[in-house]
Amino acid sequence: MNLAILFPSSVFSRFEVDADFQNEYEAAVGTGNFRIVFYDYEHFVRTGEVLLARCPDEEMTVIYRGWMLNAVQYESFYRQLENRGLHLVTSPSQYCMMHLFPNVHPLLGEDTPKMLVFPEGTAINIEEIKHNFTRFMIKDYVKSEKGTDFPKFFSSSISESEFERYVAMFREYRGKLFTGGICIKEFVELQKYGEHTNEWRVFYAKGKILSVSRNSGQGEFTPTPPKALLEKYASLPSPFYTVDYAELACGNWKILEAGDGQVSGLSDGQDAGAFFRGLGVLFGAGEE
Repeated sequence: MNLAILFPSSVFSRFEVDADFQNEYEAAVGTGNFRIVFYDYEHFVRTGEVLLARCPDEEMTVIYRGWMLNAVQYESFYRQLENRGLHLVTSPSQYCMMHLFPNVHPLLGEDTPKMLVFPEGTAINIEEIKHNFTRFMIKDYVKSEKGTDFPKFFSSSISESEFERYVAMFREYRGKLFTGGICIKEFVELQKYGEHTNEWRVFYAKGKILSVSRNSGQGEFTPTPPKALLEKYASLPSPFYTVDYAELACGNWKILEAGDGQVSGLSDGQDAGAFFRGLGVLFGAGEE
């Protein structure tokens, strides 16, 4: 067995899994297909040093399942693990391709809302935004600001001073997690079933669809994304990634986000056992 899963460790013990990944840890162990390695996430973020527990002596292919890292952190993470004979399936360039949405956005064409990107240090042109969008969202290269009182969208009637105030507020909300710059993304109206939208998270691995799961608390009888659309994005330039799809109010489907598969969460209620069994098959667990 030359395939390992790398989880962040508990803050109380480097030899136990972080409580937030307990379900995934048990599922991975239950397959019998993986070695398990832990690393001290807090220590790494604080010092830049990767401290490992349960590290195997032989070389291993490694799939990371843990917290998000920025591009600089991931590069260091990857190189330090390489030096220990632990080879992450996703290279730094592949990680950045999927983790930073402006990188992959051009590959998604008309299947995703339009977006303007203003890298850090670049002046934001409010007139260009108003010209392109009737309604829009503010996000950075990785996230929008959900679960707070920050507005879900803005209209083209917004004044320049109001816009600047909300950009400053967004940066304050994101804090140290702010990444890359400001993205202005076309706001699209999503279909609702009761109080829930119809959003789906799809994990892809090695050019195949690994899992398709409901991702917005919707019921079991909402429509699934078209198979042809899901298969269309099975060959993006990374071995392990996610794409989030949503049904629009008009009945069409759009890609809302994409992400690196190592740091994308499983959907609520997703079968973690099936996920890790499939992951083992696609990455060749048990192959000689």
